Amino acid sequence: MNSSTATPSAPDRPRLLVLRGDDLPPGHERIDDHPGLGEVVYATADELSAKLPGTDALLVWDLFTEALSDSWAKADSLRWVHAATTGVDNLMFPGLVDSDAVVTNSRGVFDEHIAEYVLGLVISFAKDFHRTWEYQHDRLWKHRETERVTGKRALVVGTGPIGRAITRKLQAVGVQVRGSGSRARDGDPDFGSVAESTLAERARGGGNTLHTEVPEADYVVIAAPLTEATHGLVDRHFLDLMKPTARLINIARGPIVVQSDLVAALDRGSIAGAALDVFEREPLKAVNPLWGLPGSVVSPHMSGDVVGWREDLVELFLDNLARYLDGRELRNVVDKSRGYVPG
Repeated sequence: MNSSTATPSAPDRPRLLVLRGDDLPPGHERIDDHPGLGEVVYATADELSAKLPGTDALLVWDLFTEALSDSWAKADSLRWVHAATTGVDNLMFPGLVDSDAVVTNSRGVFDEHIAEYVLGLVISFAKDFHRTWEYQHDRLWKHRETERVTGKRALVVGTGPIGRAITRKLQAVGVQVRGSGSRARDGDPDFGSVAESTLAERARGGGNTLHTEVPEADYVVIAAPLTEATHGLVDRHFLDLMKPTARLINIARGPIVVQSDLVAALDRGSIAGAALDVFEREPLKAVNPLWGLPGSVVSPHMSGDVVGWREDLVELFLDNLARYLDGRELRNVVDKSRGYVPG
């Protein structure tokens, strides 16, 4: 069942399992004591196989775990999986995709947080803040001229809610923004024209593609879900299309960018910089060259994590839990054939 409108029917007083990592959901007592639930069980990745049988609903609180794939054979009654993340690439394994279990995510929680983060990065790049802090540390008085933000051009790859929030923030400071999505189209309320996310010279059915948009951008912002179509999208060919003065910002998923190709591009100066919040493998090892390359900004997967974000995730889950128990349509239902929430 891959429908994006599927509504699973909850059994009377269903069993909920919370797949946890190092922390519990804040205010988890509101989940534990929910009158519509039967048993509420907590499990770490190592405990999941033993505790999964008989589970009707699963809250994946361990944000990037792949433990469910390893334990899927034990999921004998699972009807609903809710991810405390926006990206669900770690859950799109064949067993779950081909099952009748409905998957929902936490779309909407991080949109404005991440948009503010990207805006801060653009301003920091333009105003050379990283060098100012370095010079301050060295007590060095060195005057420079900086860049304008107004009038620059950004390409946002990914036209979902996060990409749209980024676009609105950048437009507010005078950046001209173009979008790239799964298909080319005109008349988009935020982007105007949207190019197809392919490096082919022409989109299917006409329209622009990344091949024409990337060379015009001063900032390329990756905000797309990780799918088969976006895995490795930003490779050497993509980077070679960028201006030597352009910067890449990735707040989506690490594997969308071919890390070795990016390292080479930064090392040879073919692009001016990159700000990365996500990586092929996390945490980023201390010996990774990205830490020290010219123009690189490295942050530990934190662009959406503002004060109170965990509480917001719990609120969204509780709202969906009430819908599940009442048999109402769930929020943020993932189209499992695509790997994200459409629309």
